[in-house]
Amino acid sequence: MTEPRTKTDVWPLIHAERAALADDLAGLTEEQWRTPSLCAGLTVREVLAHVTSAATLTPLRWLAGVIRCRWDFDKQVAMRLAEQMGDDGAETLERFRGVVASTTKPPLPKMAMLGETIVHGEDIRRPLGIRRDHPIDVLTALAEYYRGSDLVVMAKGRIGGLRLQATDGPFATGSGPLVSGTTLALIMAMTGRAAHLAELDGAGVPILRKRVLAQD
Repeated sequence: MTEPRTKTDVWPLIHAERAALADDLAGLTEEQWRTPSLCAGLTVREVLAHVTSAATLTPLRWLAGVIRCRWDFDKQVAMRLAEQMGDDGAETLERFRGVVASTTKPPLPKMAMLGETIVHGEDIRRPLGIRRDHPIDVLTALAEYYRGSDLVVMAKGRIGGLRLQATDGPFATGSGPLVSGTTLALIMAMTGRAAHLAELDGAGVPILRKRVLAQD
């Protein structure tokens, strides 16, 4: 699988996004850590633990976990998430800070790891009312990746037959009914986040909304 080109290596982008997320979450109360995230059934603390776990899994360790969970991938995710929770939110955040500069990953493209960091970061930030202005070139590279990939999350299949057009950057793809909005809102909708659908405009939005909601 070919990864989209960026002006720099992907790892520094991942590390910058992780560092920004860690800074944004400093000082959260335990009540805030229990806030439901955009990932159904998971708190913001649990999502952060999941992001930490992804940065600790080598391909061999990932495979060992999958075998241990009898090829139940959801069970493997839950098991690895639990390993990174710690005793409270502060410890969960400390463990995340410990992997900010990690280049360890399961058998996934580096762009998928960037997507994990940005998308799950927004899964955490939005319910907490935290905003980050991601660099538009980084978001554009990620949108380009997702438009051609159904790995980990379905994105390419979800936007089939639609034209996506960013209103804050150069990203554009596809043909058909238009869906327009910020690059971040397009990424979040492409990856199945219904909370961002209200930020989109165009004749293709009802089609995309039906596809996003069908996953629930």
